[in-house]
Amino acid sequence: MKALVFGADGFEDVELIYPYHRLKEEGVDAKIASLQRGTITGKHGYSVNVDLGFDEIDPAEYDLLVISGGKGPEKMRLDSNALEITRHFFKENKPVAAICHGPQLLISAGVIKGRKATSWPGVIDDLKAAGADIYDEEVVVDGNLITSRSPHDLFAFGREMMELLNK
Repeated sequence: MKALVFGADGFEDVELIYPYHRLKEEGVDAKIASLQRGTITGKHGYSVNVDLGFDEIDPAEYDLLVISGGKGPEKMRLDSNALEITRHFFKENKPVAAICHGPQLLISAGVIKGRKATSWPGVIDDLKAAGADIYDEEVVVDGNLITSRSPHDLFAFGREMMELLNK
């Protein structure tokens, strides 16, 4: 089992670190992916090493995509490779878990129309404009898509992420 965890500078620290470690605990080969290899730093000062640049990824090799929140999605949504990877996961109906501002990447990839979702309040209007059905719940599961609102929802997010991955 292999997973990609997307992040970029300004990521919400726990929204990247918690799912990454949760996957590792279950024996999943999780890789942190970003705009380029090196180090990225979260909003609260935690730094993580990036295993793969988006341009190095063959999404067919991965089973799950996790999109962290914070300010990272604003940068990732401008990267054509990140968008193509995201589209691949939806085309192949593979699990995608996005939290907080993570759905911004789904909007830019054009994969959210007609889907049920939640997110950070500041992204809700963008999701509505992109055609998503919005729910104010700690976690929303719609087929292969899992979304949550904030760090407070991480336990529900992690639980549903693992349940979907293990189906």
